[in-house]
Amino acid sequence: MSATRSTGGLVVPGDEAGIARAVELLRAGDVVAFPTETVYGLGADAASATGVGRIYRIKGRPLDHPLIVHLADAGALGFWAGEASPSSRALRLVEAFWPGPLTLVMRRREGAPAHACGGLPTIGLRCPSHPVARRLLAAFAGAGGKGVAAPSANRFGKVSPTRAEHVVADLDGDVPLILDGGDAEIGLESTIVDLSRGRPRLLRPGAIPGSAIADVLGEPVGAAGPAAPRAPGSLAAHYAPGTPIELLDGREIPARVASLRARGLRLAVWSREPVLANAVEWLAAPTDPQDYGRALYDSLRKLDRLGVDRLLIETVPPGEAWDAVRDRLGRAATGSGAAAADGA
Repeated sequence: MSATRSTGGLVVPGDEAGIARAVELLRAGDVVAFPTETVYGLGADAASATGVGRIYRIKGRPLDHPLIVHLADAGALGFWAGEASPSSRALRLVEAFWPGPLTLVMRRREGAPAHACGGLPTIGLRCPSHPVARRLLAAFAGAGGKGVAAPSANRFGKVSPTRAEHVVADLDGDVPLILDGGDAEIGLESTIVDLSRGRPRLLRPGAIPGSAIADVLGEPVGAAGPAAPRAPGSLAAHYAPGTPIELLDGREIPARVASLRARGLRLAVWSREPVLANAVEWLAAPTDPQDYGRALYDSLRKLDRLGVDRLLIETVPPGEAWDAVRDRLGRAATGSGAAAADGA
């Protein structure tokens, strides 16, 4: 099996040999990084306290912040969830969107392992569509595994990884195996829908919009609300690079560039229209929401590596198609400390 070694990790193709090795590690209570269609995940046996504990330690993730359990198929729903009757909302959404970028939050079945639940009575479940993830989950299920708990394969609160090289950059030395499945097709984390409180509610926007979920269910999908269970990626500050971010309307960017340049700051701008000024790096922003989502995290990483003092990012257009991108940009800006830096 050919492999690329890094300081402490091992990047291998997501072929039969790589997946066999990954399953061995999962069964032994260790972690592996693997691709999904959304982002790369840091996975462990969801039924293993040791494995799930390693995820929390490696990421530096708060113990009360739940993980998503990835399943090989809908047949594993009954093991984890208290709601799995053929007439349930959950199975209608599963039929419409699995495998794919949709996470369902449901009441955890009494007796099901709670290691990935962050102390909550609910559990987040999804079935990814990436072929490497599907082969890994199927092989793990064939070896007796019930599911793989997997947040994004990066330090908690930082920019999510959409390539194997991003995982190496973030977690080198802490992950024994990284399955390489190329660039993530979607590039943004899954849509999360809460089915645990009666009316369905959208906890995190993603590639599957709330309107599509409402169409399948035949009823409105509400906002998260103050009583929503904790969900991955729901903190105000998340997905953040180290460089402070300002989100600006495109018409405001030239004046803001001039103001910050007058203070001697080095800038990078990500916008649809070019910005030409001394000591300013410009990166063209995609105009299509799917292309933007696919490029978002890799672009934030590239911009962060420039070593500038501030990132100026043009706000995205209104509309549901941009909701997931808008959500991630807002949390990234909050987490980057842009507001605090503005008065510096």
